[in-house]
Amino acid sequence: MSISARPTTALILIDVQESFRARPYWNDAEAPAFFQRTNALVAGCAAAGIPVVQVFHVDEPNRADNPFSHASGLIKPLAELAPFDPALVVEKHRHSALVGSGLPVWLHSQGIRRLIVAGIRTEQCCETTTRHASDEGWEVDYVTEATLTFDMTTPSGATLSAAAIRERTETVLAGRFATICTVEQALARAKSAE
Repeated sequence: MSISARPTTALILIDVQESFRARPYWNDAEAPAFFQRTNALVAGCAAAGIPVVQVFHVDEPNRADNPFSHASGLIKPLAELAPFDPALVVEKHRHSALVGSGLPVWLHSQGIRRLIVAGIRTEQCCETTTRHASDEGWEVDYVTEATLTFDMTTPSGATLSAAAIRERTETVLAGRFATICTVEQALARAKSAE
């Protein structure tokens, strides 16, 4: 069953781009589960008529050795992301997809009131976009299982695992900035909101 001709929910798919594979922290340990869930989310949105906004992070300097520059050739979807037809493609130059990208204007023009957030990295651009969107008045469903991050080193030198980062992100977003959802829950909530 398709959502109405003018849905009020959009999926914001953030930075699922080959640039990350060129970063020293990239590893494939959690990538298969991420791609399975992300592809299911994108396919579910397409089937329900929910527009998908594809966001790419681009920054300077524009040199081949900067994986987030056009000169690198890596500003393109990660190979494991199933092809889809985005409703909109935007480039961002800050952590929030809502800064300087034109995205807020498009969302308002489309009557979008709810955002589903997924992508890379869990605690960085996905979380920042979620907080910003919430503060701007959008209702946000954060689909943690369709986000990806990597182990980090804390200022004291300890290792913070990707799993701990995900749990921390859910803890600080839940009930304040977003509803934490599975893929299926986010799709169901989008359908029930129409």
